[in-house]
Amino acid sequence: MARYRGPKNRIARKFAANIFGKGRNPMLHKQHPPGMHGAKRKKKSDFGLQLNERQKLKAVFGMISQKQLVNAYKKALDRKGNTPTLFLEQLECRLDNVVYRLRFAASIFGAQQLVSHGHIQVDGKKVDRRSFIVKPGMTVSVRPTSRQMKPIIAAQENIGRDIPEYYTLESDKFSGKLLASPQMDQVPLPIPINIPLVCEFISHTS
Repeated sequence: MARYRGPKNRIARKFAANIFGKGRNPMLHKQHPPGMHGAKRKKKSDFGLQLNERQKLKAVFGMISQKQLVNAYKKALDRKGNTPTLFLEQLECRLDNVVYRLRFAASIFGAQQLVSHGHIQVDGKKVDRRSFIVKPGMTVSVRPTSRQMKPIIAAQENIGRDIPEYYTLESDKFSGKLLASPQMDQVPLPIPINIPLVCEFISHTS
């Protein structure tokens, strides 16, 4: 599965926020949107607003593809309950995102790389599929042979990033568990995103 390799700072400037949690905030150097001489932020149409919310959501979860986003929405639609909440749960419980939340990686992109390279286990078995959905009760850990990797140790030492309440972490064992399905108001999104609006956009365009 292809990994996004494009300009991350440009995306952060587009949404006027350090959405990828980089140590060096890209907004400190350039506060204006990308474009000739710092393009002005224009008022958007209803379609433009929906599109913008969708793009923010894709970015927050590691520049996932449109296909992955639509698949997550369809799975949420097939379940009983509040579709926007179930949709966000699908994205939040992706293995690459869980690895990031548990501070095994400094960024969502670093988490994607750890999973793809086979450094992560789920319930003791290696899983290298980033879109794997972690369910409540499952344990996610770093493989014993990978625990001395410098990026992993550095990420674990960064206690400035809180771990959501629906996870538990045993840092000495490089292991964490999803305790319960996350609710919408519990998910720590770095920027406000109108999830119902994204659901509405996908339902009309997919």
